[in-house]
Amino acid sequence: MTPQNFNLADIDRIIHEPARLTIVTILNAVEEADFLYLQRETGLTRGNLSSHLSRLEASGYIEIEKTYKGKIPLTICRLTPAGREAFKRYRERLREFIKKST
Repeated sequence: MTPQNFNLADIDRIIHEPARLTIVTILNAVEEADFLYLQRETGLTRGNLSSHLSRLEASGYIEIEKTYKGKIPLTICRLTPAGREAFKRYRERLREFIKKST
């Protein structure tokens, strides 16, 4: 593979989107994160973050747990084993591309 024939279809398009890549990168580094932490760290609006989380959840890459802390709603997000594996493959694919392009 050379950079000239690198095909974006060969990488995970769900993860490749910048906002979702940021979310998955954060969740890969921690066991779980709540919605407000993700919002603060990503800089996304509530609606935008919610939309990206829904897409990741539909892909089976994250699980979302809605609970309460006292009387305050709390949304906890964590990568699933499939999500961790997909992120690992995504990073490996990009490393291959970078290695072959230098």
